[in-house]
Amino acid sequence: MIRLALATLALLAGMPRVWAMELPALPNSVANAMAQSPQAMAEYRRKLKEYQEARAAFEEEAGAYWGAIYQKRKGRNAKRRAGQAVTLDDYVLTHPPVYTGPKKPVDPSPQPEPEPRPRKRLPMVPDLIQAAAGHFQFTPQRPANEIEFKRAYARAAAAAGLTREQAVRVYSFETGGNGKYDMQSGYRGPGTRPISTAIGYNQLLTTNSVELIAEQGDALLKALHGKAAALSGSPRKTMESKIAVMKRMVAFARSVPDTWSEHEKLANTEKGWALHAMVLDIDVGPHLQTHKLLTSVKFARAKGYTRPLTAAELEMMNLTGDGTGLDMVTMPQAMRERVPTANFFQRGGYERNPVASRHNTVAKLLAVTDERMDVNSRKPGAQDLAASF
Repeated sequence: MIRLALATLALLAGMPRVWAMELPALPNSVANAMAQSPQAMAEYRRKLKEYQEARAAFEEEAGAYWGAIYQKRKGRNAKRRAGQAVTLDDYVLTHPPVYTGPKKPVDPSPQPEPEPRPRKRLPMVPDLIQAAAGHFQFTPQRPANEIEFKRAYARAAAAAGLTREQAVRVYSFETGGNGKYDMQSGYRGPGTRPISTAIGYNQLLTTNSVELIAEQGDALLKALHGKAAALSGSPRKTMESKIAVMKRMVAFARSVPDTWSEHEKLANTEKGWALHAMVLDIDVGPHLQTHKLLTSVKFARAKGYTRPLTAAELEMMNLTGDGTGLDMVTMPQAMRERVPTANFFQRGGYERNPVASRHNTVAKLLAVTDERMDVNSRKPGAQDLAASF
C-alpha cells in the first residue's frame, strides 16, 4: 500500500500543470470557511490595526499641512487687500506629506455585493441641442466646417485684444492641438463617455456658459446686433430671431445672483443645458470661447498687472481661477522656483491632479504647460487656427 501511494504521488507530480489547473475549484462554503479561519481573521485584524494607526498618524500630519496652506492663503489675500507686498514667508515652502504606510488589508470574511453607485448624468451635444429646442425653440447654427468656426473664433479673439499666440497656445493645451469646436472632454466617439461638460476650444463647462451669458450678455447681444445690421432679407430675420432667443437666455442667466454656485444650479437643469448649446453656434460660440479667456486678461489688468500674459500664465488663470492664477502669475521667477504648487489648491483637487503634484513648483508647472503648448502647437488643428488670424 505504501508503494502504491508513493507511486500515485509520483504520477501526480509528473502530470502537466494544465491538468492540475483543471481540477474543480473548492466549493464556496469551503473557501469561505478557510478564509474565515481564526488564523486568517487574527492576521487581518493585526494588519488592519497597523494600517489604521499609520493612516491616523498620516492624516494628522496632512491635516496640519493643509491647514497651514489655508491660513497662508488667507494671509496673502489680507496683505493684498491692504496693498502690502507678498513674500516667500507668505507661502508654505514644503511639499505635502505622502502616505507611505501599509496598505489597507482585505477583509477575508464574505462581503455583501456593493450597491452600484448611480452615475451623474452628463449632458452631451445632442442633449444640449434638444434642450435648446425644447426650452427656447431654437437650434444652434452650426458652422459648415471646422475652418469656418476657427475663422470666426480668430476674428472674435483678435477684436477682443487677444493675441494669436495666446489663442493658439491655449487651444493647443486645452484640446491637444487638434480639437474641434464641438469637442467634449473625454468623449471620443461611440462606446466612450465624456468626463465633464467641457466643450470647445477653451473647454467651457456648462456653468461657464451660464455665467458668461449672465455677465457678458450685453456684449454678446451687441455683437449680434452688429451682424444683423450688415444683413438683409431672410438672413437678417434669422439673426433677429437669434437675438430674441439670446435676450431670453440672458434674462434666465440673470434670474439668480451673480455667483458661481447659483449659476451652477441653473447649469444643472435642462434649461441651463440649452444655454450651453450656444457654444456650438457660429455667431455666439466664438464670443463665448473668447470671453472665457478675456475675463482673465481683464481681471489681471484690474488688479494692476499690465504686462501681457503669456499663454501659459493665461492657462493657469483659466485652470485654477483668476484669483489663484494671478497669485502665480505675479510671482517673480526666483519665488516661482521655490513655491510648491500645493499653495494654490485644495487638498482634494491637488491629490486628483497628477500634473500639479508631479511638477510641484510654480516654475515646473508653468514649464510643463509651455512644453505641452510647444508640442501641440505644431499639430494640424493648431496650425489651422494660427492661419485663421
